[in-house]
Amino acid sequence: MAHTYEELKASTLAQLREIAAAMTDEAVKGYTQMNKDHLLAALCKALRIEMQQHHQVVGLNKSDIKARIRQLKHKRHEALAAHDHAQIKVVRRQIHHLKRRIHKATV
Repeated sequence: MAHTYEELKASTLAQLREIAAAMTDEAVKGYTQMNKDHLLAALCKALRIEMQQHHQVVGLNKSDIKARIRQLKHKRHEALAAHDHAQIKVVRRQIHHLKRRIHKATV
């Protein structure tokens, strides 16, 4: 039976121990003495399930926005060298706005 990280995380400690009891992997050895966090990590390792969730950006071209941010960082560096505080503020706000667009589009 294939398990997902979300399914395992929502399971009780007793349920996790039942799953571990059916396994012979070295990672779950001593499962009866583990707490839920350690047992969850061991099961994920034994079942080769990633514990991290990978987020995707939907509806935007992330690479174009990141390229624009790199250009703005170069402008920011030039403005810092010129001590142009008004331009620094404008560029920082633009960078912030672009980063927020990426964050909002992430699911």
